Amino acid sequence: MDCIHLTGIRSYGYTGYLPEEQVLGQRFEVDVKLWLDISAAAKTDDIEKTVDYRWIITLVKDLVKTSKFVLIERLVETIADSILKQSDRITKVQVILIKPAAPIPDFGGKISIDVTRIQS
Repeated sequence: MDCIHLTGIRSYGYTGYLPEEQVLGQRFEVDVKLWLDISAAAKTDDIEKTVDYRWIITLVKDLVKTSKFVLIERLVETIADSILKQSDRITKVQVILIKPAAPIPDFGGKISIDVTRIQS
């Protein structure tokens, strides 16, 4: 199966456990990997035979901006499910959500969650 990788989708959002995260917000970064058959698009050079990934980038940015969840686990699951619901060409999706600046004392690293879902 073929893959399309979309990396470094950045957006500002309001998901977080702490009340200030839901008020002040923070930056998030999302990487998406899409499994689909691109052979027809490769042969015909026709965008209708593949996935126009611009809508996926827009969808991810909009979900990050408009969602107000307590847990990033819920946000990453929502992104993966939304992608699969909107395209029957995509057979599998992997979404990695990265929280670059976690408000945890004495922790300067990043937190990321990686989910993979299959079209049902």
